[in-house]
Amino acid sequence: MRIEQKLQSTLWANEALQKLKEELDALLSSDSLHIPKEPGGWWHQYVCPEHHVELLFDPAERDAHSFQCPHGCRIEGEAYRGAWLVFKHQSMARYALQAAAIYAGINEPSYAELAKQIIINYAAQFPQYPVHPDAQPWMLKGRAFHQALTEAIWSTTILRAYLLLHDEGVGFNETEKATLDAFLSMLEESMVQYRQILIHDRQNAENNYTAWLNASLSCVYAIRGQQELLQGLIDGEGGWKHHLSIGVKPDQFEFEGSTYYHIFVLRAYLISAEMAERFGVDLYHIQAEQDQSMRGMFDVLVGLADDQGMLPALHDGPLARVPFAREIAEIMEIGLAHYGNELYAPLLGEAYRQMDGEARRISLEALVYGEGDANLTNAGLLAGRNTLLLKDSGFIVGRKAGNPLSYLADFGPHGGSHGHYDKLHVSIQYEGGTFTPDLGVVPYGSSLRKQWFAETVSHNTVSIDGQSQAEHSGLCKLFTESEQAVYTWLQSDEAYEGCILNRHLLLSGEWLLDWFEVQLSEERTIDWWMHPLVKPHAADGAWVRNSDGLGALGYAGHGYDQVKLTDYYETEEGDSLGLAEQLDLLLTPKMLTLQYTPDSDTTKSLHQSIVAFPGMSLLRVETPGTSIDPSQALSGLLQRQMGKQANFIQIYKLGPAVHASWEASEATGTVETNNEASTIEHAHVIGMNSSHGQLVISTRSQEAVCVLDREQGLVVTWRDKHE
Repeated sequence: MRIEQKLQSTLWANEALQKLKEELDALLSSDSLHIPKEPGGWWHQYVCPEHHVELLFDPAERDAHSFQCPHGCRIEGEAYRGAWLVFKHQSMARYALQAAAIYAGINEPSYAELAKQIIINYAAQFPQYPVHPDAQPWMLKGRAFHQALTEAIWSTTILRAYLLLHDEGVGFNETEKATLDAFLSMLEESMVQYRQILIHDRQNAENNYTAWLNASLSCVYAIRGQQELLQGLIDGEGGWKHHLSIGVKPDQFEFEGSTYYHIFVLRAYLISAEMAERFGVDLYHIQAEQDQSMRGMFDVLVGLADDQGMLPALHDGPLARVPFAREIAEIMEIGLAHYGNELYAPLLGEAYRQMDGEARRISLEALVYGEGDANLTNAGLLAGRNTLLLKDSGFIVGRKAGNPLSYLADFGPHGGSHGHYDKLHVSIQYEGGTFTPDLGVVPYGSSLRKQWFAETVSHNTVSIDGQSQAEHSGLCKLFTESEQAVYTWLQSDEAYEGCILNRHLLLSGEWLLDWFEVQLSEERTIDWWMHPLVKPHAADGAWVRNSDGLGALGYAGHGYDQVKLTDYYETEEGDSLGLAEQLDLLLTPKMLTLQYTPDSDTTKSLHQSIVAFPGMSLLRVETPGTSIDPSQALSGLLQRQMGKQANFIQIYKLGPAVHASWEASEATGTVETNNEASTIEHAHVIGMNSSHGQLVISTRSQEAVCVLDREQGLVVTWRDKHE
């Protein structure tokens, strides 16, 4: 749909165009639309070395050699200058598209001239850039930027601006055409060369680079009208169809298991599809060999999002970042236009909220790619979604009707260079967002990327002896859904030598049970981590300030350097669950309760009931914050046990805490089930297993008796209270 038509047929397009026009007019009046002669560097270096937060970028700034951190730091240096230049070049390309879009809406020639000026000036300047001498050795080197990848992305924005002008009948004189032709030829030569290196020389066709090299070349061939070359780019080795079949797993998630790179690749696919559509070729409904499709890639994002439409930062990727929100908005606008799935709207609304503070369509992404008048504020659309199991990628989202809590667990492949040491990580979500998210990752130029955010201790899982997990894959041993609950049994036997990790997640209509069992071949220190966004408070005990100067936890490296011990938990009877000499003060298992209250809203309080076993330390720790701003520390939770075996048992519930009890037994026995071991609703307990006890969880109408069996997993007997 043409922009001129959107102004007539939608409720939002006129306001969006006016906002974009005012922004561009202000930049023109301040003479800020200046194209730097220097090539850009690597944007990931645009990060404060002290606070590890992305530096501020003002597109109205004509030039800059000193760069400001949100916390007031002023930083100088060639690396920061190069990164700033990336932002500047990208913003100029965006303004070319913005000017073209405004012209398409109101037919004011000055905006067409502005867009042409940016496009032609870049076309003239591009041949002046050498292959970047300062690029890092591992990079595919670009000209206008350190990375060929950045160059491909930037070029698609420039070329889409050109095509929008062309569609609106804007002409170019012979000199301008010659300049543009030279640019296209050099860009094509570079992208073809990079594809040869990546696909054939390195045998790495599945790389996310490939999708963007294809997208850039697709734009070149669309401008030239070269359908045969574009078709070869779709059908050939490393082409659109081939990349979809190897770069996306059969469960529709990008092969690195990263939400960020999933969206990154999908955006490139959509640009290629947009160019193919100009020749009457439909890629929007193509399926690859194992049924991978762009529609499937959209739908898996709907399944992963929390109830507010916010996407989790699985593996490498920011938790939230305005340029990333723009990318989400772009693909979701296109997805809505082509597939019409109303469940995309809450994700689009959340992207706009991150960009502009509210969920409304006033951005360039809306004006260029949006259609219709979808309701972006109806987050309730997502509340009734089903459980999602991504068997190939190794993620599961557990949901149960009637329970506002859900969970997202990671058990799959490491994720290559963009993976984290995070197997059996669990995020707890609720109707208002996520309590314990994956914290995301900072720009790669920050030392905290590897020193904290990729390490095991920054995730909601278990670490052993102060070490991070090995790079490996876990597995889903069992997944069942019944009338009473959703049950997931996850296992890892390669995280540490001589170690088996089992995590059992049982989601009923009212509560979530998380039972993490660790089995070791020898006695070791076992740390269970939880990183909530709100501070854990003691509901039936007290926190005792750590006053002995032990800020560290006995280990160095692997993220432990970033953790500060702040408090010990003390029970109402005065038992202090601290470290070392205090370990044996708790003589019998005890139920403890913690409370988390976001935004001072007690109706949304999450209660965590903990089975505290003898020998457990329950500690509150201070850690770096999320990747949005690591300098804003979080108050996390650490449970430590020492030995050859440990059980960490938590029951979560919104509102009043669940009533739970631990019934210990000295005897061991067996667990029988009626017929199928894989169906938890028929379990009948006839003895105790190696966990030496059973957990009883009670509600007004029902009790669940939970016993852990190493052959069958978590076996549950459901008992009605009136029986």
